[in-house]
Amino acid sequence: MTYKVFGIEESPYSVKVRSYFRYKEIPHDWVLRNEDSETYTQHARLPLIPLVVKPDGDAIQDSTPIIEAMEAAFPVPSIHPPETVTAFASCLLEEFGDEWGNKWMFHFRWRREIDQLACGRRLAEWSNPFASDDELSAITKQIQTRMVDRVWFVGSSDQTAEQIEQSLADALDQLETHLNSRPYVFGARPSFGDFGMWGQIYNANRDPTPAKLVRAHPNVHAWTRRMLSPINEGEFESWDAVKDTLIPLIRDQIGSLFLPWSVANSKAIADSSETFQVELAGKTWAQRPQKYHARSQRFERNSLLCRTIQL
Repeated sequence: MTYKVFGIEESPYSVKVRSYFRYKEIPHDWVLRNEDSETYTQHARLPLIPLVVKPDGDAIQDSTPIIEAMEAAFPVPSIHPPETVTAFASCLLEEFGDEWGNKWMFHFRWRREIDQLACGRRLAEWSNPFASDDELSAITKQIQTRMVDRVWFVGSSDQTAEQIEQSLADALDQLETHLNSRPYVFGARPSFGDFGMWGQIYNANRDPTPAKLVRAHPNVHAWTRRMLSPINEGEFESWDAVKDTLIPLIRDQIGSLFLPWSVANSKAIADSSETFQVELAGKTWAQRPQKYHARSQRFERNSLLCRTIQL
């Protein structure tokens, strides 16, 4: 009864799902997307990874629905803290990682030439494992040209670059303090929030420029390594135990940046706007709407619950 997890190391959502499967000790094969294209094409409704093919032949796409479905089938050990407030904070961090943390990873990966060429080369080697060095160099340049023109997709631009980079720097500082006395964000076992944030930071740690930032934070860097194959080391901590060092991250990154951006993005989609602007922490953010983010409206409707965790 083995599951197939289709992904690639460069996809934060793929490694997020792989980490979850490893933690739950669910029998699975990690399959690179181009290793079994026939099975992938047969089951993928959209050309996206990760894709999980179940032993019964059914398939699931999108990292969050995958984990939610697997958590229902394999509830022990739970990735959700038992306290209501802590569980909500974990879910909020998971969504934040998927949707705002991706801005960090994608922006840094394709902003500077050193990172563009580093990731481009890895992707070239993955897609063309038998190519010559000259061929790989040419393919790398093709990938670089194609991807640099796509940074707008996450809102990266000359206008937003400083804010994205400062956001990552601040989040790493806040996580460094929070992880000083615990192996995972909510205690001695990984949570939903760990998986969502980790995939983005782990992939940022694979590129030269953001890796310098991550590795300047030893607690965060150790967490990125630990989450490759996380284990259950004990229990979740109470909200009272984690709140003092976790609230600054939630307040500054989610309350001041992610949630206001998410509301403005959803309004722009509803209004069929081609672009939108929103003030985030005193600075003007502008971009084209991210249509795939519309599912995050459930968090916008629940954003008042942030008051419960003393924002």
